[in-house]
Amino acid sequence: MIRKKQEQTGPVIIDLTGPDGNAYALMAYANRFAKQLGYTPQQRGDLTTEMMGSDYENLLEVFDKNFGDFVILER
Repeated sequence: MIRKKQEQTGPVIIDLTGPDGNAYALMAYANRFAKQLGYTPQQRGDLTTEMMGSDYENLLEVFDKNFGDFVILER
């Protein structure tokens, strides 16, 4: 089926079970969102460091803490 592109309204949804759920993909999203929100390069570096500071669950918690107001992570 081919349909016209629909305008996205509401939060961004990231499916953690697909390729976007990869830790590196999530860090790329985080960097992009942080840049859009006006984080300084130092703040973006600190965010990346905090995300990589422990395991995958920590990465998700840090991501959600920073971007959970407009991004939904689905398992």
